[in-house]
Amino acid sequence: MPLAFVLLNVETGVEKEVLENIKKIPEVKASYVVYGVYDIVVMLESDTLDKLRETITKKIRGLDKVRSTMTMIVMGD
Repeated sequence: MPLAFVLLNVETGVEKEVLENIKKIPEVKASYVVYGVYDIVVMLESDTLDKLRETITKKIRGLDKVRSTMTMIVMGD
């Protein structure tokens, strides 16, 4: 199963709000508010790479108050 980590930058002060919306996405296996360059780290798992890509582009990047993302797809085991 394809696995990816997505790093998000969100608008200031809405980290917890965005995190709660991310946790509603079925493909999200873990998500955390973090300190540093990024605001939220998300681990996703999906049946196919296409489904994973759709989750990132439509369900995560489409969330209100998400400014930018960086995706890292895990290569094999």
